[in-house]
Amino acid sequence: MSDTTEKLALCPKFEETFVILGKKWNGLIVELLLKENVLRFKDFVAGIGKCSDRVLVERLRELESEGIVTRNTHPGSVSKVDYSLTGKGLALKPVMEAVHNWGDEWID
Repeated sequence: MSDTTEKLALCPKFEETFVILGKKWNGLIVELLLKENVLRFKDFVAGIGKCSDRVLVERLRELESEGIVTRNTHPGSVSKVDYSLTGKGLALKPVMEAVHNWGDEWID
């Protein structure tokens, strides 16, 4: 086994980060919230067109359980729910910017 493989195997936090961000639609959800700050479910549907409602709900719940997204319910309105990034989610901004920069340079 090479030194590089051993080092990666010893970094569970690195692996977990990619499990979270690498899951289909999670990066786009975070990106939309970084741009818009607060979104309702219908806004995600409009912004991520190809994702089914069931999968979108699942991803939002996963990101909420990871402490990246918060689900906000508004008193007096049962149907008024929106989503925003937590401090942990906002801390992903430089990561997402780095991904954009890499894509701009290397993806045709």
